[in-house]
Amino acid sequence: MALRAGRRPRAFVGVTGPDAEDYLQRMLSNDVEALSPGEACEALLLTAKARLIAPLVVFRRAADDFLLLTEPELGERVRDELLRFRFAAKAAIAVEEHESWVVLGTGEGGIPNGEYGVPAVEALDARPDAADVGADELELLRIRAGTPRWGRELDERVLPAEAGLDTRAISFTKGCYPGQEPVARLHYRGHANRGLRVLALDGDELPAHDAELAWEGKAAGRITSATGNPEGGVLCLAYVRAEVPPDAALELDARRARQLPA
Repeated sequence: MALRAGRRPRAFVGVTGPDAEDYLQRMLSNDVEALSPGEACEALLLTAKARLIAPLVVFRRAADDFLLLTEPELGERVRDELLRFRFAAKAAIAVEEHESWVVLGTGEGGIPNGEYGVPAVEALDARPDAADVGADELELLRIRAGTPRWGRELDERVLPAEAGLDTRAISFTKGCYPGQEPVARLHYRGHANRGLRVLALDGDELPAHDAELAWEGKAAGRITSATGNPEGGVLCLAYVRAEVPPDAALELDARRARQLPA
């Protein structure tokens, strides 16, 4: 697969100092301590009730130096939340300026990126020597891969398990962090009432954000992202109620929506 690269808008927060590892381990949902320099993992910053504050990629630059990658509108929020609970921890926390390029077709030479359903990394600050890939194609790959995005699938109302983030951004063996108890309770004792699914929608018109889906005449979910499908019709991401079978056909007004395999 030939390498192709496109801009990945990001905000960046640096966390450095002798207590950086311990502090992030206590604040984030994934096992930061397990990272060696040069490694990265996905993680979440959550409220005490397990509502999302921000999705993150945690990149360990050195033993006491971490870079947090998040969505463009969330950098200052992440910084402020971490400063708010820092207390006596010896860690400097500051927004940093970088540029990020997602490089499709390789799993080496950058920060691993699992958003697009193909081998990919993020390269910082220098445009990679690769052919261009546009934002529309990246959005198509993201939707096809079932990857949630802040402001579309993700906001303060969403629980991690609803968006499938419990399988990629949470450790169930590490110590405590804000939101850990409700996350663990849902994981071990229950299930999310809805989940994120990929749909193929008939017709070419893009549906509105939060357009309501029906199954057997009853409300069954809502569409969160949509883009034109090169194979015809529209590809969508949608939250669908858990009781709806994965092979059931859904409806958006008079249009049929077929669920695609995860």
